Amino acid sequence: MEKYIIKGGKKLSGEVVISGAKNAVVAILPAVILSDEPCVIENIPGISDVSITLQIMSEMGAKIRMINKTSVEIDPRGIMNVPIPYEKAKRMRATTYFLGTLLGRFHSAHVSMPGGCNLGDRPIDQHLKCFAALGTKCELDGGMIHLSADRLVGNQIFFDKNSVGATINGIMAAVKAEGLTIIENAAKEPHVVDLANCLNSMGADIIGAGTDVIKIRGVRSLHGTTYSVIPDQIEAGTFMAVAAATKSDIIIRNVIPKHLEPITNKLIKIGVQVEQFDDYVRVIGGENYVGTSIKTHPHPGFPTDMQPQISTVLTCASGTSMITESIFDNRFRYVDELRRMGANISVEGRVAVIEGVEKLKGAPVRATDLRAGAALIIAALGAEGTSEIYDIYHIERGYENMEIKLRDLGADIKKVDEPDIPETETKQAI
Repeated sequence: MEKYIIKGGKKLSGEVVISGAKNAVVAILPAVILSDEPCVIENIPGISDVSITLQIMSEMGAKIRMINKTSVEIDPRGIMNVPIPYEKAKRMRATTYFLGTLLGRFHSAHVSMPGGCNLGDRPIDQHLKCFAALGTKCELDGGMIHLSADRLVGNQIFFDKNSVGATINGIMAAVKAEGLTIIENAAKEPHVVDLANCLNSMGADIIGAGTDVIKIRGVRSLHGTTYSVIPDQIEAGTFMAVAAATKSDIIIRNVIPKHLEPITNKLIKIGVQVEQFDDYVRVIGGENYVGTSIKTHPHPGFPTDMQPQISTVLTCASGTSMITESIFDNRFRYVDELRRMGANISVEGRVAVIEGVEKLKGAPVRATDLRAGAALIIAALGAEGTSEIYDIYHIERGYENMEIKLRDLGADIKKVDEPDIPETETKQAI
C-alpha cells in the first residue's frame, strides 16, 4: 500500500510543467478506434487511466507503440469488437467512451457499467438516449451495456441535462452515421473541443464544439493523424491552489490561460496574485485571504473538478465561505478528512460552509477520490507538521508524477510503500 508522507509549512518556488489533459486523453485514445489508419497521439500524461485505456485497446487487438514518454502510436486496424468486462471497467469512468467509438465502428458494443471515483449518482441515461436517437437498440443485462444497430442514421438530439460524457459519446457515435446529427444542450468543456478537433484532423466533419449546439455530418471513413492533447486545466488549477495554500511564488507552464479563467478569477478574489502570459501563469500567494462564495457550473463556470482544491485554500481564509456543488452528489466526501486536520466545515446537502481557521495541522488522512486526494495534498503542504495520505492510487489516476513535480518546487513529500493492511485497520489508523 503506497502513501504520501508530507511535511508541511514550507514555501515553494520555481516552475512546473503541466501534462496533457486527463479528461481529453481518455476520450481521444478510444476515438482512434474509428480510424482506418494508425494515429499518433502526443502530449499524453503518464497516469493510470491512460495505462488502463491502452491496455484495453491492446487486448482488443490494437498495436500500441510508445514513441517516447508522451507520444504513442496506435494502429487500430486489428481491433476486434470484444466485450469490455467489469474487471477493466470498474477501474475508471471513461470506459463508457468505448460505447460510442465501438458503436461507430462496428455498429455494436458490449461494455460493463463503469467505475471511477464515487461521486454519487452518475447515470448513463443521456448516453443511451443519444445512441437510441441514432437507431441503436440498447439493453442492460447483468451489469453489461449492450448496443446494436443495423445502421446509424443522423438525428436531432437534445440532452435533458448537460453531460460531458454523453456529448463525447454522441460525437463519436455520430461521426460515421449517415447524414446530419445535431446535438443540443451539448457540453462546452475544453476537452469536448479537443476531441472534436482530433476527430476533424482525422477527416470528420464536426462544427460547433465549444458551443451548446454541435453539428456532425457523417463521413464514410477516417484517416490517420498526429494530434497533441491540450494541457490539463485541472492539474494547472491544482498547482495554482498549491501556490495559494503555501503562500508561494510558482510559475505554471504549458497552460492555456483562457481555460483557467474561472479558477483565476476566484483566486484573485480571495487575495491571490495571478499574472497571465501566452502559455504560462505566475501565481503568488498572499499572507491573508478573505472568504468567498463559489458555485460549480458546467464550462465556462467554475469546474467541479476544482471544487475540493479551492475549498482547501478557503479553510484558512478569514470569515465565512460558502461552496455550492451543482454537479455531483458526493463531492464533499473529503470534508471529513480536512476536519481531521483542523478545518471548520459543515455540510448540508450540496452546500458546504467553511469558517476560516488560522492553520491546518498535519494528520493521517485518506484520499476518497481523485480530486479529493489533490485537495489533501494541498492541505498537507500548507499545514503545520506531518501528514500521511493513504489510498493515493486515486491521485495517480489523474496526476502525473505529482510527488516529483512538488519536490522540484521544494516540497517535503515522499511516496513510500508499506505492507497492505485490512481496510478496517486502515480506517482505524486514520
